[in-house]
Amino acid sequence: MANNYNVFISHSWSYVEDLKKLRTALNERGYFNVEFMEHSPNEPINSENSTYVKQRLKRAILNSNIVLGIAGMYASHSEWIEWELETAKLNAIPIVGVIPKGQIRVSQVVSSRSIVDVDFITERIVEAIRKYAK
Repeated sequence: MANNYNVFISHSWSYVEDLKKLRTALNERGYFNVEFMEHSPNEPINSENSTYVKQRLKRAILNSNIVLGIAGMYASHSEWIEWELETAKLNAIPIVGVIPKGQIRVSQVVSSRSIVDVDFITERIVEAIRKYAK
């Protein structure tokens, strides 16, 4: 029987296609059960109050077995991604960087906090989740 993994994906709203592709790839992987803990455009936190948003995000991060940080260069310019990854790190939630297809440079915001960075290849991502998830 396959394990169930609670996964938080740290992503940029400006590059939501990377999030959608990653969710789809993991959902379509046989013998791999995943529940996503982050909020997507389909499940927004309807508030402009950053304290409230951080509380909701922190709860989701703490309920995760692992955090996947999409390591596109845009992550280097996002205070939210940095905050999410730092929150995971401070709470001993393992972080795996996922390098988007075609990306040559990787965000230091992600790679400096991740255990490992993997290419956007479903099997490599699944292998990293299985190996590092708490």
